[in-house]
Amino acid sequence: MAISLEQKKAMTAEVNAIAQAAYAAVAAEYRGIKATEMDSLRSEARKQGVYLRVVKNSIARRAVQGTDFECMTEGFNGPLLLAFSQEDPGAAARVLKDFGKQNDKLVPKMVSLGGKLYPASEIDRLASLPTREEALSILLATMRAPVQKLATTLNEVPGKLVRTLAAVRDAKEAA
Repeated sequence: MAISLEQKKAMTAEVNAIAQAAYAAVAAEYRGIKATEMDSLRSEARKQGVYLRVVKNSIARRAVQGTDFECMTEGFNGPLLLAFSQEDPGAAARVLKDFGKQNDKLVPKMVSLGGKLYPASEIDRLASLPTREEALSILLATMRAPVQKLATTLNEVPGKLVRTLAAVRDAKEAA
């Protein structure tokens, strides 16, 4: 079914708006994936805050112009789906990597983060980035560690004095 010029413009504007606000993007080839499998991928992407869209390559090229993902335009060839991380940078990579474990027909082609294009092999590194909550907990644990060490050290001085006095008392009682 042919898409009208107005529909193409609307699709380009929609993808461009998402790309403007996205943290990272992953392009993957989806050749041979069944419609029911694609539906489950889309469902999982929605749950993780990932915008997933299959668009024509010419529309994708126009949609990413003026965004951090303009570096991906050279790689838009063949049947590709675009996944944009909207909440945390690693979300799109995690969704596609997890789906790729179950379905080997989904092949990552490009990864883009911070205006730079990375090879598909970097999807593992992007997927391993912590979520916002994990990053905050790591930060708080790092900030709390020096204070906790100081409190432990200061508490050890009176404890050592009490143990020494108890040892002297036990020695005098034994004598």
